[in-house]
Amino acid sequence: NGENWNVFTTRADTLMGVTFLVVSAQHPKLMEIVTKEKIREVERFLDKIKSTKQEDIDQLEKEGVFTGSYAIHPITKGKIPVWAGNFVLAEYGSGMVMAVPAHDQRDYEFAKKYKIPILKVIKPKGNEVKVDKAFTDYGILINSGNFNGLSSEEAKEHITIYLKEKKLGEKATNYKLRDWLISRQRFWGTPIPIIYCEKCGAVPVDEKDLPVVLPENIKFDSVENPLKTYEKFVNCKCPKCGGNARRETDTMDTFVNSGWYYLRYTDSKNDEEIFKKKNAEYWTPVDLYIGGKEHACLHLIYIRFYTKFLRDLGLIKIDEPAKRLFNQGMLAGPDGEKMSKNKGNVILPETVSEKYGIDVARAFLVSIASPDKDIVWSDSGVEGSWKFIKKVMEYFNSVKIGKSSERIQHKINKAIKQISWNIEYLNYNLVIINLREVFESFEENMSRKDLEKFVKLLSPICPHIAEELWEKLGNQSFVSLEKWPECDEEKINEKFDIAEKAVDGVVSDIMNILKIIK
Repeated sequence: NGENWNVFTTRADTLMGVTFLVVSAQHPKLMEIVTKEKIREVERFLDKIKSTKQEDIDQLEKEGVFTGSYAIHPITKGKIPVWAGNFVLAEYGSGMVMAVPAHDQRDYEFAKKYKIPILKVIKPKGNEVKVDKAFTDYGILINSGNFNGLSSEEAKEHITIYLKEKKLGEKATNYKLRDWLISRQRFWGTPIPIIYCEKCGAVPVDEKDLPVVLPENIKFDSVENPLKTYEKFVNCKCPKCGGNARRETDTMDTFVNSGWYYLRYTDSKNDEEIFKKKNAEYWTPVDLYIGGKEHACLHLIYIRFYTKFLRDLGLIKIDEPAKRLFNQGMLAGPDGEKMSKNKGNVILPETVSEKYGIDVARAFLVSIASPDKDIVWSDSGVEGSWKFIKKVMEYFNSVKIGKSSERIQHKINKAIKQISWNIEYLNYNLVIINLREVFESFEENMSRKDLEKFVKLLSPICPHIAEELWEKLGNQSFVSLEKWPECDEEKINEKFDIAEKAVDGVVSDIMNILKIIK
């Protein structure tokens, strides 16, 4: 209908890769853009949505319906289909977001489900390995017209300036924060340095009296915070007027306490100051922050707050605590429930180690899903990993040391390339697949160098077994201290894989013919 709608994105560098837009199913003006042909379909979709709470939306299968309308891309002027989705909040941004399936995993899964085109506009800065998922990191722009060759960081600025000059868009700060507490009514935690005086009100503790320390000889004889009734701690003098006053008995949450630890670790034995600036500048920001999903609205808020607070005080120069964030999934028990001592479904590492060895448990855990997905423990799955590791051990006991071959060098170097990339981007489940594939290609006679490269590739997943195999090959050092193998691209020759697929195809055809004859 020619009306302008605001569309929100946090990744302006991916603008040229937009293949559809998603408007919130709760958007007040949604039905205005639904065509007559799509009204009943959209209404049926809206009837299906039972909850709009964020915690429920996060668990829902991502679904949508085409509204029948198209938007005009601000730069290419191409037609972009507009979908209504159950995973976009009406109050977030403008209630409509641009979808770039090549560079957002949620958009990727949505596009695959509804057969929407996927256009890649960012490539990794290093070597690229094709995987069946979205590339969500920053990189170099491709398929982006005049913006080709720019880094993501540069493209964000250039595209934003371009849109502003053309009066097609502008930069905005959008918050999606909820209220968060700094205090808890419990003993364990850092005391809050506030004193309450009837005359002066809330007064901060003098800096010379910091830090306020928890008492060591306190008795825990009730379910409440024992500080409330511990007079030696509570009763004090007002720093302002000197009159009788009471100390705050709430303590800071442990997420607050750990919010600045990463900076203290850079200079942990410093008794004169919080840390030396040069130490903090050298070690921060953190390259990769890994945390559970429960950290998203707890620890991350505090660590970012302290980073910006200490930056404003001039103690550090960084704006963000980490360059990259990764949230790992949860491990559930065999019953599918989250592991908990109260539920009695915890699988202890010691128990698994006694039967299979801890390396087998490691191999199994990284093989059953990508690290960001929730996974369920499976005894049969552990058996499968044990059989693979056992097969590797038996092979190293019988392999004869000989010369290498072009085929094996192709397999090894291809594995180095794939595994290096998958480890860098935390695709550990794919690493196991890569290891299995290269191992299955091994011959009766192998060169020591090729075997050593395989052991190095195995080491991050099965460190103990890798050390044993490394020694078995006649090495005196630790494989964990060796340099990571480098890929020799010239040794990779896809003709070997093509030939193997052809042979596999013939074998499969013969087996099918035999089944028909039977």
